[in-house]
Amino acid sequence: MPREKRVIQKEDIMPLEVYTQQRKELRKKIVEFKKDRRIPLGPYATFYFESFETMLAQVQEMLYIEKGGDEQLKDELTAYNPLVPNGKELTATLMFEIDNPVSRAAFLGKVGGIEEMVYLKVGEELIKAIPEMDVDRAFAEGKASSVQFIHFKFTDDQVKKFKSNSSQIEIGINHKEYSHSTRLNENTIKSLSLDFI
Repeated sequence: MPREKRVIQKEDIMPLEVYTQQRKELRKKIVEFKKDRRIPLGPYATFYFESFETMLAQVQEMLYIEKGGDEQLKDELTAYNPLVPNGKELTATLMFEIDNPVSRAAFLGKVGGIEEMVYLKVGEELIKAIPEMDVDRAFAEGKASSVQFIHFKFTDDQVKKFKSNSSQIEIGINHKEYSHSTRLNENTIKSLSLDFI
């Protein structure tokens, strides 16, 4: 799968019968690829950093499940292409994973606006997350959605620092009800560095 691609197009999609035959192997590969792109933070939050590969796999899987053909493909591309990093950013799906529905509702009710409090720190520089604007993931009554889509926009200098291996890089959330940060490990930095031009 070509790394330099920034937009999934119709010609990138395997025919359904081909995907069905290769699905098991393809899913195994993508699970392996995603390992270094998953970052748990605190007891409930997990960041899943997206890429051309992860979004292509998602589109293929949605087409496999729903079998909606070309009509569905248009909708899937509209939904998932904004999450393919454009070469100057990292994109992530942030999930708050709490099994108990009562606890989940209570937690989400306390963390409205949390998507505005996410950051990456490269050395001493803070890069604030920008929530994906296609869907409103926050609710007027102050609750948060359990799934957020976020972008981290980088300057050329920040990209250089991120890829240099000399900067300490951390990801965090600085919300009064949920404040955690963690350092990115070497494998994660290596994998995410490939998302930049």
